[in-house]
Amino acid sequence: MSAFKRLGKEYTIGGEGFNRWMVPASALMIHLCVGMGYGMSVFWLPMSRLVGVQQGLGKSLVCPSDMSIFAQLFTTSCDWKVVMCSVVFGILFFMLGTTTAILGNWLEHVGPRKCAVVSCICWCTFLLVATVGTFTHQLWLMWLGAVIGGVGLGLGYITPVSTLIKWFPDRVGMATGFAVGGFGGGAMVGAPFAQALMGMYATPTSVGLWQTFLTMAIVYCAFMLCGAFSIRVSPPGYMPAGYVPKATGNMVDDGHGGLIEASAFNVETSRAMRTPQFWFCWGMLFLNIAAGIGVISMASPLLQEVFAGNLIGLPGVGFDQLTDAQKGQVAVIAAGFTGLLSLFNIAGRLCWATLSDFLGRKNTYYIFFVVGAILYATIPTLASSLNLMLFLVAVCICLTFYGGGFATIPAYLADLFGTQFVGAIHGRLLTAWSTAGLTSPLLINVIRDMQINAGVPRAQAYSVTLYIMACFLVVGGLCAVFIRPVAQKFWMTDDELKAVQAKLNDKIAHAAESGDIPVKKPTSTGKLIGAWLVVGIPLAYGIYETILQTAKMFVK
Repeated sequence: MSAFKRLGKEYTIGGEGFNRWMVPASALMIHLCVGMGYGMSVFWLPMSRLVGVQQGLGKSLVCPSDMSIFAQLFTTSCDWKVVMCSVVFGILFFMLGTTTAILGNWLEHVGPRKCAVVSCICWCTFLLVATVGTFTHQLWLMWLGAVIGGVGLGLGYITPVSTLIKWFPDRVGMATGFAVGGFGGGAMVGAPFAQALMGMYATPTSVGLWQTFLTMAIVYCAFMLCGAFSIRVSPPGYMPAGYVPKATGNMVDDGHGGLIEASAFNVETSRAMRTPQFWFCWGMLFLNIAAGIGVISMASPLLQEVFAGNLIGLPGVGFDQLTDAQKGQVAVIAAGFTGLLSLFNIAGRLCWATLSDFLGRKNTYYIFFVVGAILYATIPTLASSLNLMLFLVAVCICLTFYGGGFATIPAYLADLFGTQFVGAIHGRLLTAWSTAGLTSPLLINVIRDMQINAGVPRAQAYSVTLYIMACFLVVGGLCAVFIRPVAQKFWMTDDELKAVQAKLNDKIAHAAESGDIPVKKPTSTGKLIGAWLVVGIPLAYGIYETILQTAKMFVK
């Protein structure tokens, strides 16, 4: 039997005595690695200085203004522009959405272990290609590697979602919070780790970039394989001890927690896409992400340009009046602010998804959209009044809504469509992420440039955009209002569901008869503690580094 076949779902069933709390730790091992996709911006400036530093200039060696984009992809004589480097980010997340939409059904058939291993191969291949690309100074390799890496991002993102939902039918929101929360923490852990590596490997003639990519490929490969080989699928019909599913009611209507009717019916992926509920959920996710990306992309420059001298003990001094050295001080403080946003993004994923088990998914989204719209509309006033503390509170709360929207949507899908195909349905829904990621930054930049060109002061050029984002959230709230239980005509019949489950049972039986399924021992306490330490230590490191950077905002 091939080793790849043994990664299938039938070989990864959690046996008697398996502790389901191993699965969130496994999910975090995977997501903390692929989540570094959020932190790739830490590499743009070093990438734009490779040639200049190598030649002892200590700065970028700018390419001729008449050099074509095509020529820049292959040049070794001058440095890439930051904007050319940042294309990697766009490719990664475009491929993430594309991959989840195309391969979501494949995940449901083959199981999380095989999917996680393929994700590991693709993500680490990207880092290895980036190693070669930076060593040889070939940007086309970076872009090509990003295509492969984006596949790894997509597969890694959806791998644990449906698995955790099925292990925790009594705490669906909490389960999806763990499933998605680690992805938000990837940059919080990976960015300072990458900076530390570049600092360690840097020399007077090298920024230490290719060595950093190589080291991260090795470390991430180890982490992701640990996560892949420790994850388990719940046995068919699994219910935790003492848990009794509710037989009536629906979370969409009554707002109570738990799985409710999701265990009583299931909707197949292609049928789910024909329901209005799917598209209202798509609209909610798109609008929540578009608004969240808006505040993320604007928060740092808004902080610098509006508060300016107030951040460094020079009240009343505008951004244009600062010296280059003072602007550098303000930029350091803004970097700490970015880390703070990352921390609240993660907190929102874990906290709001867990709270949705008690508040209900619809009520949770009402909070995101109603309170969020009010805060977005209020931020310009808080900024113009130079009330730094209230400004920070408002923006950070908005970031919890952004993260919470990501983490709560899989649980909402499970309530609406059942758990059998929730991973595949979630994958299709993530096209909203790709769409928002492409359109929202473009819209924000166009509006800001129009304002500045019209003579609006830079410090006030963000207000119109924030008001538009508030309108986005109002429309998102209307989408939530229109969501109702899925009509019974879309449900799978008992015979259809039994046929799907019979295929897995046949595979399990065949594997057992051939002696290919090893006897699974109960999860030891030491193994459980060890798994959580493996993810807990990096998370603690990331939080510590974020707090250190954030503290600089308040220490003049």
